[in-house]
Amino acid sequence: MTYVIAQPCVDVKDRACVDECPVDCIYEGDRTLYIQPDECVDCGACEPVCPTEAIYYEDDLPDKWADYYKANLEFFDDLGAPGGAAKLGPVGKDHPFIEALPPQA
Repeated sequence: MTYVIAQPCVDVKDRACVDECPVDCIYEGDRTLYIQPDECVDCGACEPVCPTEAIYYEDDLPDKWADYYKANLEFFDDLGAPGGAAKLGPVGKDHPFIEALPPQA
């Protein structure tokens, strides 16, 4: 199980969760952030600090945002588990599902 970042983060990327994550598993795409499921230790530190309430435990993800679970997992298909977001920096791309979304207000 892991945490998932959903729609409220798209085009916001507040990054409070990045600062709070003890294992540096939250990676930055162009429009949103992604949690690397193999690096996440399910501590939950990211969830309460998110000002947009975009982070959900996998089992608690609202049905209307179910596609974000798949997008989060597939974002790492090519990237793998780099072992820390800070040393990698912004990835410079997003999952195609995120790329196709209209700009968020």
